[in-house]
Amino acid sequence: MRAAKINSTIKSTIQYWKHISHDIHEPCNTDDYHKLSIILDKLLDIVGEDEKHELIGLVDVISHMITMFDERENYQIKGLSGIKALKFLMAEHHLNQSNLPEIGSQGVVSEVLRGKRKLNVTQIKQLSKRFHVSPNTFID
Repeated sequence: MRAAKINSTIKSTIQYWKHISHDIHEPCNTDDYHKLSIILDKLLDIVGEDEKHELIGLVDVISHMITMFDERENYQIKGLSGIKALKFLMAEHHLNQSNLPEIGSQGVVSEVLRGKRKLNVTQIKQLSKRFHVSPNTFID
């Protein structure tokens, strides 16, 4: 694409994005998820089986966002304490204490695993992102 065409595309995208960005984004909770699911259903009604429809790219993007949310939520380990869940995930991923920079130094990780120190909000967010699980997995 030429630079002028790219600039024109970006300007058009900005013009329309402000109208849909409050609905079309990675779902952060079940309300966002349900809203995206409704939008996807309506888009699929419009697109039908037409793989060349002008909205097929939007269908693909929303489908991907919904799938990623499903995978994060369904991989949550239920019934385990945060520390047990972390130990389980470490074993599953063949990690040792030095492989968790999200928590801190090996000494900090050791204190967390022994229950001497609690995970903070930042550490929980980073761990949930790394392991694709709900932040609730690490909260006791």
